[in-house]
Formats: sequence, structure tokens, C-alpha cells
Amino acid sequence: MARLSDWTQRRPLIALLLWVLVFGAAIGASSAVGSAFEDDNSMPGTESQELADLLDERAPEANESTVQVVFGADSVAAEQDRIAAFLADLADEPGVTGVNDPFAEYGAVSEDGTVGYATLTWDGTTAEAADLIPMAEDASGEGLQFALGGDVIREAGEGGGGAAEGIGMLAALVILVFMFGSLLAASLPLITALFAVGTAFCLSMLVSHVVTLPTFLTPIMFLVGFGVGVDYALLIFARFRSELQGGASRKAAAATALDTAGRSVLFAGSVVIVALMGLFALGLGSLQAVAIAVALTVLVTMLASVTLLPALLALFGKRIEKRVRKRAAKAKRAPGARWVGWSRFVEKRAWLAIIVVTAGLAALATPLLDLRLGFADAGTDAEGTTSREAYDLLSDGFGEGFNGPLMVVTDGTEAEANAAHETLSGLDTVELASPPFAIGDDLWMSTVVGTAGPADQATVDLVHELRDELDAVDGDQLVGGSTAAAIDFSDIMIEKAPLFLLFVVGLSLLLLMVVFRSILIPVKAAILNLMTIGASLGVVAWIFQEGVFGIPAGPVEAFLPVMSFAIIFGLSMDYEVFLMSRMREEWQRTGDALVAVRRGLASTGGVVTAAAAIMMAVFGSFILDDARLLQQFGISMAVAIFIDAFVIRCLLVPAVMKVMGRGAWWIPKWLDNALPHVTVEPETEPKPSDREPALTR
Repeated sequence: MARLSDWTQRRPLIALLLWVLVFGAAIGASSAVGSAFEDDNSMPGTESQELADLLDERAPEANESTVQVVFGADSVAAEQDRIAAFLADLADEPGVTGVNDPFAEYGAVSEDGTVGYATLTWDGTTAEAADLIPMAEDASGEGLQFALGGDVIREAGEGGGGAAEGIGMLAALVILVFMFGSLLAASLPLITALFAVGTAFCLSMLVSHVVTLPTFLTPIMFLVGFGVGVDYALLIFARFRSELQGGASRKAAAATALDTAGRSVLFAGSVVIVALMGLFALGLGSLQAVAIAVALTVLVTMLASVTLLPALLALFGKRIEKRVRKRAAKAKRAPGARWVGWSRFVEKRAWLAIIVVTAGLAALATPLLDLRLGFADAGTDAEGTTSREAYDLLSDGFGEGFNGPLMVVTDGTEAEANAAHETLSGLDTVELASPPFAIGDDLWMSTVVGTAGPADQATVDLVHELRDELDAVDGDQLVGGSTAAAIDFSDIMIEKAPLFLLFVVGLSLLLLMVVFRSILIPVKAAILNLMTIGASLGVVAWIFQEGVFGIPAGPVEAFLPVMSFAIIFGLSMDYEVFLMSRMREEWQRTGDALVAVRRGLASTGGVVTAAAAIMMAVFGSFILDDARLLQQFGISMAVAIFIDAFVIRCLLVPAVMKVMGRGAWWIPKWLDNALPHVTVEPETEPKPSDREPALTR
């Protein structure tokens, strides 16, 4: 790292030019090739996936994407001409391959004659689907209302997070200017992060032609990439500034910053990537693709932090140095003095801090005892959206269960299909089961409507009950459809979560043990990170399941816990590495456990809290997004970062380190000899003169 710093100091323009060329080449290649983002909803080994594969093979027309055209009036029969005219207009639109006649199809109009629906078969793009929404709005009026429903329409109506990204960047700039007192200094971490995120996104567009990457990936890549990009650059820049304040030359300050904080960045980023690789343990292509893309973003960000940022420091270091020394001369107290005072305050009340914080985090995590995973239906969409209006109309006319129909397919004779239908019709939780109809050779389908909405627990129980009951019926029966697929996905998350946790936590423990040569510090880090994640997911469960703050009540998105766990665990380890590596550096220098805690907190407390404030602003801004998944993801990340930086690192870690004392750095000699020797900070022998630095007296 020191040699890399020396090279960038001597050739900053070359380093900057190389990054400009890489960024430009990535933009050019991605623009020429384009992207191939596509959602992979396959779930190998599940019954819903087995049914989807069967239909694709033997009855592909039964598995086509559809859009529901829902209409409501005092009497839909009286509005038949207007309805037919509107359906004819839709039939001519791009992406529409067919429209049925609701007045010629049994059951397409409610018994009271006030609500009906038609089905469009769809083979278009999201943008083409979005064009249908204003058509429905224009056609409504004079006693007749049209609304569009279905997954295609919900996806078309969701935003992409652009406003949130802009708000997050603006907030980051304001915080950095406040921290450094200079627009130039504040710009360097932002420039580094933007180069990294932009390059990573362009590369992901290229990778999407080789690996299936989901369409919802873009805002998540920005969230994580921009957050860790500013985080890593800020840590290195803060160490550079600290060395300048201590009297070092620009070249020496840059070398020290890269040889200390730079190592921490590389190791912390590696831990984030390891945590993301844990998503592979779930065996789901969609989450594996997320792991690949976000890991690529973190990797590019790491490289930018240790190559591009030092080059920028070399180019603008003289102006920054002048500003830093001017502010240092005006300072009335030593840098970090407030943090030393805070550390002393916590040390005197260590057990009280541990008990109070642990109890508080446990209380925040209690909603997880009633955690309900699933995928939100259109009933949780914002009031006034066409998908929500369609949901409400269908619920009023046919019952809530009509919004989450289940498909039951019999692969066998008509007699076996009729026997299955009799079994279905006899269940108390089934509102309606249509007679089986042929969809192919020896394939029969029946549509089952339950008594509850698609995201209700009663519907989850119904799917499992249907499968259990049909096992006793002759023939091969499969229960599937989008509602059943969402339930199967949630079941996979619950089933494979222990393996995922074991992989992520176990490997992270081993990495921290290798670096910090300690037994207790890795264990402490894992426990505190789990407490942080539990509390943040508890807050998400409370907000979204209970429907507080005006948010419609519904399940926590099945993607969220594992995806948030992997990213939050990795980012929490970032702060752990930043803080503990600095403490270990002081422990190696002084041999005094308390001095190590105080000086480590004094040198990293300010930068950790500033970085956390930036990440909270970025993540929290996604509450403004229309997509429920992004709202939940943003809140979970913002809450986790707040807890980790302001509660765990600034309060609980000093208290726990005080209680552990010198034992925090203990490791059996045989284990120390067996582990490979890797450090993130240069080691020095303790010096008697350093055992009680002036800052901590």
C-alpha cells in the first residue's frame, strides 16, 4: 500500500487518466451493447416452479402474462358499449396479443352487476404497459370507472429511485462540507464514489448479457455503492487529514493513510463481499444475481478508494493541506478530545450502558417474533394508483380472495380432475373453485379463490392445506400461480436461513480472528452485528406489518431479511474493522487496553459518525420511492446504520471493551501459530513512553 501511494503521488495525472479511460470505456461499451436486465423468478424444487415448467412445456398459452381490465358502474350491463369500445382500443395497443369478452365469459361480472373484468394477454415491455395507464384514466368518467391490475401494471407504475438518489447525494455533500469546512475537500470522496458507482453500473450492464441480473438492481447498486464509496474514501481522507494535523508532509500523510486506512478499506470490503456470497447458499438465481452485482460494485469501490482518491489527494493536496493546517491552528483543543471524554464517561458506566442498550435493542427486535414474509399485493399500493383501484373494485365485487387466485392443475384423466375439484370445493377456506377445464392433452385446470387476500396468512395456510388434501387424490395435482409462488419463495427463505447465517457469520468470525488475533473481539463483533440487524428488521416489521405512519399494512418482502442481513452485516463489519484496527494499532503501540480504546475512538469516532450520517441520508431517502421493497430496504439500512454507528460503536463497544480489558486481545498461542498472519494496520512494539499519551491523560 505504501508503494502504491508512492506511485500515485509521483504520477497522479496518469492514475486519474487511467480511471477516466476505464470509466469512459465502460460507458461506451455499455451504451453500444445495452443492458439485458431480466427478473429470474425460478425456484428449483418447489411445486409452483414444477407447475410453471409443466405449463411452459405442454400448455404455454395458459402461462402467459396478463393484464386485468377492471370496470365498475351502477350497472356494467348498461355500459356495455363503452366497455367494448375501450377494450377494442386496448387491443390495438403494442404488447397486447388478445382481449377476451367479459360479457361472454362466465363469472367475469359480479353477481350484483356492478363490477366486471376483462383479461388482456400481454407480450410487451414495461414502458408499453405504462402507456395503458393514462388510457384507463381518460376512459373513466360519467359513472363508469376503469382500472388496470396485474404484476405487469404494478411494475410499470413503480418509480426508479432517481429523486431519492439526488436527495442522498445532496445530503452527502452538505454533511461533508460541514465536516471538512471546504467544498474541495468534501468533493473528493463524492468524486471517488461517483466514479466507482458509475463504472460498476456500466460493467453490470455488460455482465447482464452473461448472467441474469434483476430489473430492481439499479437503485440497490446505487444505495450500496454510493454508501460504501463515500465511507471508504472518507476513512482514508480522514486519516490523511489527521496525519497533516500531526505535522506530517503531504506525501508522508498520504502514505500513512493508504498503509493504514487503505488496508482497513480492502479488508472491510472483502468482508462485505464474503457476506454477499452467503446469498449463494439460498440457491435462488435472483438473489445470487444481486450478490454478484453488489459485490462487483463493492470491489470497484475498493479499487477506486486506494487508487483514484490518492491521485486526487496528490493533485489537490496543497490546497487541502493549507486549509487543514489553518483550521488546526485555530482549534482550541486536541483533535478527538471530545471522543476521549465520551469514552471516559462510558467506561465509568460500562455495565449500565451494556444493560440499557441490550434491553433497548431487544425491545426493537420483538416484532420479529411475529414476522410474516411474503410479497405485498396491490392492496398495499398507494391510494389513487390504478393497480390499487383495480384491487379495491375486485374486492368489492368478488371478495378479497379474487385478487390472489390459485391454479390447480391435474395431469391425468378428467375423472381425476373432477375428484380433485370435489376435494377443493369441500374446504371451508375456499370461496370458489371453478370446474376443471382442459388446457392440453390430459391437462386440466381449476381456479381456486380463497376467502382472504393474497398476502394474508389465511391464504398461506390455504396453499399448504390444498397440497396436503390433494396428495390423497388420484392423479398428479399441482398447486401454483403467482400467489403460491410467492408463498413458496417465503418458505425457501425460512428453510435455508440457518445455513445462510452460519456461512456469513462463521466466515466473518474466522476473518476477524485472523486479522485481530483475538477470540473475544470477533465473537463480540458478530453478536453486536446480529443485535443491530435484529433491531433494524424489527423496526421494519413494526412499520410495514402494522401499517404505521400511513403505510398500508402487509407482509415484509420475502427478499428483504436475507438481502438486508448480508449487506448490513458487511457494512457493520466495516465500522468494526475501522474502529478495532485503530484500537489494535494503539494496543500494539502502548500495551494499554484502555488507552487503545480511547485513542481508537478518538481517531475514528468523528469519521464513523459522519460516514453513517451520509449513509443514513442516502438509504433513508428511499422511503420516497414507490416500490415497497425499496422503501423497506432503505428504512432497514438507515435504521441499522444509525444503531451501529451511534449506539453500538459509540456506546456499547467502549463499554464492552472496558469490561473485557486486556482479555479482549487474548488468543491461545497454538491458535495464534496456526492462523495465517495478516494485519490491516502496521504493527509496532509497545514503547514505555507511549503507554499514557497526552491525549488520554
